[in-house]
Amino acid sequence: MKIAFQMDPIGPIDINADSTFRIAEEAQARGHELFYYTPDCLSYQEGRVVARGWPLTVRRVEGDHYALGEEQEVDLSEFDVVWLRQDPPFDMFYITTTHLLQRVHPGTLVVNDPFWVRNYPEKLLVLDFPDLTPPTTIARDLYTIKAFKEKHGDIILKPLYGNGGAGVFRLTEGDSNLSSLYELFTGFSREPLIVQKFLPAVSKGDKRVILVDGEPVGAINRVPQLGETRSNMHVGGRPEKIGLTDRDLEICARIGPLLREKGQVFVGIDVIGDWLTEINVTSPTGIQELERFDGTNTAQKIWEAIEAKRG
Repeated sequence: MKIAFQMDPIGPIDINADSTFRIAEEAQARGHELFYYTPDCLSYQEGRVVARGWPLTVRRVEGDHYALGEEQEVDLSEFDVVWLRQDPPFDMFYITTTHLLQRVHPGTLVVNDPFWVRNYPEKLLVLDFPDLTPPTTIARDLYTIKAFKEKHGDIILKPLYGNGGAGVFRLTEGDSNLSSLYELFTGFSREPLIVQKFLPAVSKGDKRVILVDGEPVGAINRVPQLGETRSNMHVGGRPEKIGLTDRDLEICARIGPLLREKGQVFVGIDVIGDWLTEINVTSPTGIQELERFDGTNTAQKIWEAIEAKRG
């Protein structure tokens, strides 16, 4: 098949951690033809959805992990699969790419389905499952956020459309910084904030469960550094081996059918203790760590699901 990757610049990636690299590596091993472009090189041109980029070859050699062919402009409707893999922030630039890619899907299979990536961003899809999540409020006004804090005491405050642990704050019961943080966030953004009750179980780790076409394939645990609330690997969280609990499987059984129905082939959910906190559909990570810990080739499972969809 002809496969295009819409992703952030390939040069700086960590080939031992980047999930997109592992997906491309597996595709190449299966005989598929790769093409790479960055989101800013996606365009709509008089009825065609076009990308300017390069034929791509990948190799597991640090510092020499890719080779590019001659730059060319391609019509994405002529590809079998396009991967939507750039990282958030989930801003209007990101959202616009989903609108453009939706115009070639499903004739060209876009993974994950851009319509539902746009309508089900990570911190909003969980609202469909309130009994699985900790107490949560999404609000722009300080009065509502203060009322939530007064009710629950120890809370987590974060940007609604952020990623990688950036801008995540814990405010304990006696913390008086809420108004200042509110002013900081609202001073540069018009977006609401999300607040959740703090879950002490995060000290034991924030579990990333990987689902392929709605089915759980495994999990890794991300343990925060000493003195740190955030467990994201982007901010120093330590990945470690962990299994799936009965509660994890219960959560996956509830959300899996919806993910499959909406074309979300590769998803990573976040579970702290017994609670679902995020459903990551934009650019989930963790498959290389899972492969090292458990020997689970998630990239293979992903491609088997995609090849089945393409017949």
